[in-house]
Parts: sequence; structure tokens; C-alpha cells
Amino acid sequence: MKYIVLLGDGMADLPSEKLSNKTPLEIAKKPNIDSLAKRGICGMVKTVPDGMKPGSDVANLSVIGYDPLKYYSGRSPLEALSIGIDMASDDLSVRCNLVTLSSASKYSEKVMIDYSAGEISTAEAAELINALQLQLGSDKFKLYSGVSYRHCLIAKHSKRGTEYTPPHDILDKCISKYLPCGLYGAELLQLMEKSVQILESHPINIDRVAKGKKPANSIWLWGEGVKPKLPLYSDLYGKSAAIISAVDLLKGIGIAGGMKVIEVAGATGTIDTNFLGKAEACIEAIKSGLDYVYLHMEAPDECGHQGDYAGKIKSIELIDEIVAGHVLKQLEGEDVRILVVPDHPTPLDMRTHTSDSVPFIIYDSTTAYNGVEKYTELECSKTGITVESGEELAKLFFGGKNK
Repeated sequence: MKYIVLLGDGMADLPSEKLSNKTPLEIAKKPNIDSLAKRGICGMVKTVPDGMKPGSDVANLSVIGYDPLKYYSGRSPLEALSIGIDMASDDLSVRCNLVTLSSASKYSEKVMIDYSAGEISTAEAAELINALQLQLGSDKFKLYSGVSYRHCLIAKHSKRGTEYTPPHDILDKCISKYLPCGLYGAELLQLMEKSVQILESHPINIDRVAKGKKPANSIWLWGEGVKPKLPLYSDLYGKSAAIISAVDLLKGIGIAGGMKVIEVAGATGTIDTNFLGKAEACIEAIKSGLDYVYLHMEAPDECGHQGDYAGKIKSIELIDEIVAGHVLKQLEGEDVRILVVPDHPTPLDMRTHTSDSVPFIIYDSTTAYNGVEKYTELECSKTGITVESGEELAKLFFGGKNK
């Protein structure tokens, strides 16, 4: 038996007046995924443990099958692994976004315009991060460039104890109430303030403004953590595994868990990603002998944060047509189980994550079940099947029993 997870990040939602009180999953045309729902086990799963924030870090760890209550050590360290940073046991890793803030002269009075600086390119971002490292780097703090707007700050010989707010949670809000505070709050805020002076005058941003693009005019620090310690996936579940994603966070989870991390040309983490390339990489991994592939697609989440209603619906349709359709066609006649699930909801009206349970399908090509007509939040909730954690869902997916 082969196992494939089709993870639409942030795909679940709440009914919206702008969508005639429906959700994107209810509106999107997705015949391939709906066909799996008709023949699969459908229900709702709680991916975020009580008391934990509904970030993609916690939620994806959960769906992959790692209990966040046992194994979560922070978001940024997982991204640091993907970037190739060799963290010491007493290093602290902090997520560093390149963001667009408003032009208010006083830093605390600025407004968060865009948490991604207009989805700045990786090449442009690397130049900016290198410039910041030259002027702000020290024996204690070092900046490393990642992908697009997602980067990393390493604080040497440091510990947890600072409070932060993710920038995607405060879009269009004044940042005064959300600045770092606590153990290293003052030091990190100083870095953020100094970054404005460097970034605003950088040729990259001058060119972006001239072209009508959003400038990356500040860094935003959040998501601290220490070096992760995950058991090998092959030891935990007895499966040889791979992960496919455009996002450093997911690649870092794969590296930490000893999974094969498969790079796909043109994978961006947005609706413009190479969906077909990801689907083909998944099939190739399965046919090469791997047991399990976690295929992560970020586009619905990005559209949710941007409040892009049409984009989120379209991203679901592309996942269905290009990814699910290709996987089903290529594996026709094979013994395969497919799990379709989001990691968390990213409601369009809220533009941030929630901890609500999400709908899932477990499809088994060797066994037919009486599922639901359409894969939606409402239809999956009607089955009465509830799974209390991502770890429990993983065990069910691999053939265990749900009490």
C-alpha cells in the first residue's frame, strides 16, 4: 500500500456573505476530490491542540503525525534547517519577514500593509538581507536569507522568552500593540527600527517603488524557537517518506524527520506555483519505491491571508484539476490511500488562521465506503466522524482504528 497526503494549506473556511454564505470548498468545482469523498471515509479533525496557536508549523506537524505537544520547539528553527543553518543547542532562531509598512515617521505608528512585501522575489530579498546583515549583524545576531519574504535571524547563546505577533495577523492594523516585548523585546525592536533606514534607501526598493510595487521597507521578527528534535518518520510510522513543498517550514519538518525533501522547479507557494511539477514529483517518488508522500500546497492559505476570494476558489480548483486529477490517473489500478485535508482554516473574512477542526477524506483504492457527495466543511461534519488530533488521523490513515 502507498500513502499520499494532498494538503491544501488553509483550504478550509467559514461561510461568507461575499460568497452567498458559502465557503470556497462549497463553490469550487472539484470533481476529482469529490469523487474521493464519495468513496472515502469523511469527517472532521482537530489539528491544533488546545492552548497552541494555529500556525502552519503546529498544524502541519500535527497532520504529518508528530504530536506538537511533544515535539514543537518553534517555527523558525524548522525554517532554519531548510535554509541550511547549523544551529547550536543554545541558539535561538527567529523568523524574519520582509514586510511593507506605512510611511508614518514614528515606527510604532506605522500600519502593516503587507506581510510579504508584495511577494518579493527570492533574488531581490537575498540582496536586501545581505545588506541588513552587513550593517546590523553582530556576534550575537546574524541574518540568513530564505525564500521570497521568509528569512531567519539567529541569536547566539540565547533562550526563549520574547513575545511576538505574526505579521499576517495584523494586516491593515497599527503595529504599536504588536511589537516584540519580553526578554529580548527591546533589542529586536531596535533591529526592526534600524532596518527601515537601510531598506528604504536600498536600490532594490527604490526600483520597486518606481515600478509601482510594494517596497520591503522593514523586517518583522516573530516565531522564535530552539533546535528541533523529531524522531525519524521511518522509526515512528515504519514508512519511507518524502515531502514536497515550496515552503521552508515544511522542508525543515522533512529534514528534521529524516524524510526525503523533493525540490520542484517553479514551486513558489502561491497560486502561480508549478502544480503539475509537484504532482509529477509525487508520482515519481511513489513509483521509485517510497511509501509515503506529503504533498503540501500553500496557495489557498496565501489567498486567505490576502483576502483574495476568487484566488482561493481558483487555487482549490487547480489543486483538484492538476494535482488530484494527475495523481488519480497515474495511480489507477494501484493499491493507494489518499488523505485530503487542510492543516487549518484561513477564513477569507478574517485573513488569518483559526483553530477550528477541518474536513478530511481518507480514500482507499481497495475498499469502497459510503462517503459524502461533496468535500466541504458542512458535508464532512454531517458524518459525525471526529478525530481528536493529527497524530490520531495519521494512525487512522495508516490503518489503525479510531475509537
